[in-house]
Amino acid sequence: MRDPVLTFTDRGIYCPAGDFFIDPWRPVDRALITHGHADHARSGHARYLATHAAGPVMRHRLGEIVIEGADYGETLRLGDAIVSFHPAGHIPGSAQIRVEVGGEVWVVSGDYKLLDDGLSEPFEPVRCHTFISECTFGLPVFKWTAQEVVARDLNDWWRGCVAEGRTAILGAYSLGKAQRLMRMLDAEIGPILTHGAVEGTNRVLRDQGLSLPDTVPVTPETKIKDHPGALVLAPPAALGSAWARRFGPASTGFASGWMRLRGVRRRRAADRGFVISDHADWPGLLQAITDTGAENVYVTHGYTDIFARWLNDRGWNAKVLPTEFGGDEDEAEAAA
Repeated sequence: MRDPVLTFTDRGIYCPAGDFFIDPWRPVDRALITHGHADHARSGHARYLATHAAGPVMRHRLGEIVIEGADYGETLRLGDAIVSFHPAGHIPGSAQIRVEVGGEVWVVSGDYKLLDDGLSEPFEPVRCHTFISECTFGLPVFKWTAQEVVARDLNDWWRGCVAEGRTAILGAYSLGKAQRLMRMLDAEIGPILTHGAVEGTNRVLRDQGLSLPDTVPVTPETKIKDHPGALVLAPPAALGSAWARRFGPASTGFASGWMRLRGVRRRRAADRGFVISDHADWPGLLQAITDTGAENVYVTHGYTDIFARWLNDRGWNAKVLPTEFGGDEDEAEAAA
């Protein structure tokens, strides 16, 4: 029996042949990072390696870190391991990490979605022997509505708010989801006002060359009467806060895959829920796993037990991999 390409430790996923970790949750010497969300890119590591596109937002969030960048598809040798990053379609700069040792290939997906959202680098399947897959939405009930349909509903809600004299306040994660929504909004309706957390990310992505609609950052001096018809885009934690109450009569919306579940919508206390996610839905998970050609599948964060059992019943060798991931879409469920 040869040693496994990757092992699972109390600090995260480890590659003995290359002496590195992937998305570790405790400080390590060398960390390969799939993307810049807070549950995957954590502080305290001595050295980081990520895609060139993920690096700027990681510096924005983590400060002055020692980070090396890689192009998508570029082959790197770390010790006795061959490593490459491949588009995950989750957010700009996100990647699956391919690790090859002695001809055996494992792929760590990070978070991913198969839908080309027009913002992120489109997902590319990577052939492998073992695939480590998220399953945040690993139940058949999770099947996403087409993006253009969600965009229509979103803009209809915004127009309705304007007609009623209410401010539309839309909650969405500040990295990835907010920018995706911005590109779906009809700027003819009114201006887009942004919370500081959203606008900070906007600046980083614009500096990288991503095209985003014009936005107006909210400051202590901002008065909603000066921005008639505005939609306010803010992180979920800002909904219902003193910060949000400054905008007067309002209608709140929440954009998340969890809005597919009626009970979560009620507990979020939002007036409208928009079902849109930067994670794969049930058909997307199955398609991604099938396209890898992998016989062995480890499933992480989500409906892991149910999803692993479903895969095993259909011929895969599937196991649950406990992780400490969970912080973008998952925060909606936790807060609910």
